[in-house]
Amino acid sequence: MDVDSVRNDERLRRLEAVTDATLSRLDAADLLDELLERVRDLLGAEIAAILLLDPHSGQLMVAAAKGMADEAHRVVRIPIGRGFAGRVAQTRRPMMIDEVASGDVVSPVLLEMGIRSLLGVPILAAGEVIGVLHVGSSRPRRFTADDIQLLELAADRAGAAGQLRNQKLEQATALALQRSLLPGTLPRLGGVDLAARYVPGHAFGIGGDWYDVFTLPSGWLGVVIGDVSGHGLAAAVVMGRIRSALRAYALITEDPAEALTLLDRKVRHFEAGSMTTAMYALISPDRSVAHISTAGHMPPVLAVPGEPPRVLVLPADPPLGIDIARRDRRTTAVDLPPGSVLVLYTDGLVERRGELIDMGIARLTQTVTPAPAEQLCEKVMATVGLDEPTDDVALLVVRRSGDN
Repeated sequence: MDVDSVRNDERLRRLEAVTDATLSRLDAADLLDELLERVRDLLGAEIAAILLLDPHSGQLMVAAAKGMADEAHRVVRIPIGRGFAGRVAQTRRPMMIDEVASGDVVSPVLLEMGIRSLLGVPILAAGEVIGVLHVGSSRPRRFTADDIQLLELAADRAGAAGQLRNQKLEQATALALQRSLLPGTLPRLGGVDLAARYVPGHAFGIGGDWYDVFTLPSGWLGVVIGDVSGHGLAAAVVMGRIRSALRAYALITEDPAEALTLLDRKVRHFEAGSMTTAMYALISPDRSVAHISTAGHMPPVLAVPGEPPRVLVLPADPPLGIDIARRDRRTTAVDLPPGSVLVLYTDGLVERRGELIDMGIARLTQTVTPAPAEQLCEKVMATVGLDEPTDDVALLVVRRSGDN
């Protein structure tokens, strides 16, 4: 067999090793580990590492490594543009160093291990850099074009696995946040019957929609529903901050409009760039009246026994986080006769593509009856909320007991 045939056979063997379909059967963490093991063997390298970009900190963090002690690589954090891996991410191009000097790398681990030569390539997904794959040798060497091609193929496989891994981590974090912020069970309180639903409209399982119910020392009942713009973990984090802040302001003032004014100031200063709609209602201790203030939110629906359900007409105060001149927020008192039902919701419940939102609100209004809260919740979700939502849906039903 001639030299060219041997070289072609070796090239084919190397390419098959990193494009092997069996790798797809592994979960993300195992795939990254196996990929690094194969790359290290094929390139005769002492170390191989995959660093993924943390979008929140803008730093590269080691997701998997071979040839390095766990405690050594877990602490590595590399800013974009700094060190070898940081420059690979910044330039978005393969990079090699034949003879490593102290100024070439950020992590002292590589120098302590005696790494002399490095080869790195960016990991891309949808045209964006999400990480870096690099290998290192303890003997000086010049990596070839075939070596670069092999590492780029491995980076493609790592990119798909890295995206999946990050998505799963973010989804798990979002779901944990959801469980901590949305009430698992609503309180059992005298004079009212409560029920709620939350349905995510996106893969992460949570967004900026929320509802809340709490009692104040005075005996008034606080009922809140809101929607932070955006989706996923980032919106959920903002939602959590806003929810906690409103609870604090509720202890300062029992005027919903004043509480939302304080919340608006907080959002504009600490959550600049985000927009939030919210509705805050305080229900009196005898449950006969609700004081409601709305910040650009969907109007609630009220159903009173013996009367047709109706959409409440409330002052159109602006959403939170919008920098406009008018800041006077208003509170409206609404009577709650015995047996009446107040339905609060986010726009995901009534908004559908290709349809005016007024049609969705009208459909919801026709569905609302002064029925027990849980029964009405099921009815609304089975009719108005039947379609696959394109946005998160939060629904909160408050019914005044009929014997009050």
